Amino acid sequence: MTEANFTWPWVPAGTQTFGGRTNAQAKQQTMQDTDLNRRRNLGYFFDVTVKRLPDKFAIIDLHGGRERTSTYRQLDERMNRVASMLARLGVRPGERVAMLVGNRVEFVEFFFGAMRAGVIPLLLNTRLAASTLEGLITDAKCVLGIFDPSCNKDAVAIGSRVPVRHRMLLDDKQDGFLDFEAELALPAPAVPPPPIADDTQAFQPYTSGSTGRPKGAIMTHRGMLWYVDYNQRHWPSVETSRGLVALPLFHKNALRGTVKPMLFAGGSFVLMPAYEPRAYLEALAKYKCTYSRGVAAVFTMFLQYRDLLKTLDLSHLKSMTIGSAVVTPELLELVNRALPHIKVEESYGLTEGGSPLRPPIDGRPVPRGSPGVQAPEIELRMIDAGGKDTEDEGELLIRCPYVCLGYFNEPEITKAKLQDGWLHTGDIFVKDKDGFYYFRSRVDDMFSCGGENVYPKEVENLLFGHPDVVNAVVTPVPHQVKGLAPAAMVMVRDGSGLTADTLKQYCLDKGPAYSHPRYIDIVPALPLNGAGKVDRGIIQAKLTAAYGGAKA
Repeated sequence: MTEANFTWPWVPAGTQTFGGRTNAQAKQQTMQDTDLNRRRNLGYFFDVTVKRLPDKFAIIDLHGGRERTSTYRQLDERMNRVASMLARLGVRPGERVAMLVGNRVEFVEFFFGAMRAGVIPLLLNTRLAASTLEGLITDAKCVLGIFDPSCNKDAVAIGSRVPVRHRMLLDDKQDGFLDFEAELALPAPAVPPPPIADDTQAFQPYTSGSTGRPKGAIMTHRGMLWYVDYNQRHWPSVETSRGLVALPLFHKNALRGTVKPMLFAGGSFVLMPAYEPRAYLEALAKYKCTYSRGVAAVFTMFLQYRDLLKTLDLSHLKSMTIGSAVVTPELLELVNRALPHIKVEESYGLTEGGSPLRPPIDGRPVPRGSPGVQAPEIELRMIDAGGKDTEDEGELLIRCPYVCLGYFNEPEITKAKLQDGWLHTGDIFVKDKDGFYYFRSRVDDMFSCGGENVYPKEVENLLFGHPDVVNAVVTPVPHQVKGLAPAAMVMVRDGSGLTADTLKQYCLDKGPAYSHPRYIDIVPALPLNGAGKVDRGIIQAKLTAAYGGAKA
């Protein structure tokens, strides 16, 4: 699927004609159409909250080492100005705009403001290599890009090279780039929300599949609005809730788990530019946060600050959720011991499929190691390697309104992963007699390192780029902080003086930091199986025995 199947009529306010109707009737019809379009547009999902709590603080932004607050009224006004700015610059509904932006209030403003104009924002992983980011922006035919130099050292260079009509910068002035705040301040007419069909695309986050190549998921306004309402009906947030976001905003854990529930319910959240254990704990206390979500690494690292924990007033903190990576029962137990007064849960979810496993709504406790049971209103299946339905163990399939329409410009992957509305997760689960699910492995060999997907083949290709590397195998090993981390067994050319530390630094310099091999064994030969192929099972066993559980 290359595009969502819709046509965007773009008719400026006041130019529509209504044959045979009076001006009053035409005006009433226009108002009704506008109201319907707003209610079907994710950009306006917290309209009711804006009217109810206009002067309440919605966001406390800690970007740049200073505190900035935004009320619901201010957020709403700036989102409207983003929509007007994009229309003034000639960006039309259905066109795509790239967002290489870090954790700051401008991310939220631009993201939802763009959708108010019917424009599709691309949520880009700021940690990806420059060449990958340029490829994604180019492939999506983005007409505008907004770039934040504080989140990526190559942001300006990337913006200069991609073929967009408009380049926009935050916090900096460069020739060839528009200044975000200056453009936002220019007068521009209000933009009426465009018509929204059931399959109208809202935004385009990126996820990865068996090839390791980032894929743009086509997420719809209808599916996203259904999910916001669904969460509030079954697991309601309240306006006294205050979340803390330290994970990247391009990550589903932040947007889906905190930003949208808080804004919809009238709560608030603190937005940190990045995760740092001491600052994270101090922010939880200072801002009286009631809950926070994170990957396993977040919790593992702050547990090293038990002395600090004893000095902080965390009495307002009620719950914490751990997900997006391997979570061990031991970690959950340690968090419970350090913070005995809070509820600690494990979560499971996908960028393109939502969170299909939840704690039972009847109040039954969730066993350690399980994210829960089948969530209400979401269909689940498990299939075996032959594609037949199974009850006890198999690949998990999901069907619900949240599930993406497909993957942008990836018809073969769309066909393989989406069949009759069923999303193949690629994750193997076991279900016990009480209906609780337990994650076992991936169908392919992808693994999650601290919440980031790592593909052994990608890391192997990176290693092969070094002139002294003859052969290499990468495999996951248990890691106390990241859950799993890459390890490599490498053959080098005869006479090479290449060391493990030098090769590790090479990977850090050439690729994403999260996927570099934490441990490297340089060996004279790789073990082979009976068919003469490299025996990955033996290699994984050896590397796990040598390094499993280490912190390096």
